[in-house]
Amino acid sequence: MTHTIIFDLGNVLIGWQPRALFEKVFDTKEGVDYFLQNVATLEWNEKQDAGRTIAEGTRELIEQHPDFEREIRIYYDRWTETITGPIAGTVEILRELHASGKYRLLALTNWSHELFPWARQTFDFLELFEAIMVSGEVGLQKPDPAIYRLLHDTYDLKGYADCVFIDDNLRNVEAARREGLDAIRFKGAEALRGELRERGIL
Repeated sequence: MTHTIIFDLGNVLIGWQPRALFEKVFDTKEGVDYFLQNVATLEWNEKQDAGRTIAEGTRELIEQHPDFEREIRIYYDRWTETITGPIAGTVEILRELHASGKYRLLALTNWSHELFPWARQTFDFLELFEAIMVSGEVGLQKPDPAIYRLLHDTYDLKGYADCVFIDDNLRNVEAARREGLDAIRFKGAEALRGELRERGIL
């Protein structure tokens, strides 16, 4: 029987789309594509999620791509414009789970420790979690198995026997499964609701 439900945050409960910002910055789709695929890549962003400071990450990227200094600085100067808002259907599920009183609710997110305080202040539903483990705060990030083990040990999850983990990123889902978690790949709120009902939840 499920006792603990662990949510990812980005693109599960909170929309995050760098394109939403850079479509305002570049004149063409090709310009946006090139910048996000070759300059401010996900791999670069992940280093900030793992604990590297924004200042250090920005400085390194400008050294590598000096012709894009303006756009690189915009990435974090206007970072809140990459956040597209709550994903309403998933927030509704979270509120239902909390109201039921049946489950421990935890979150495990890849997020810069410098940026996450803004999210806490902006999205009141984050208060529904018993705890949120932030990659940038612990110096580890998904899909590193060490972060799942840290979550397990910190919150006494007893071998994950009664846990469900939800994440939109296939790498993270597969890593969680290798650690023994029942992991659901998030593909939308209604699909998630169906997956939870199959498990006797909701």
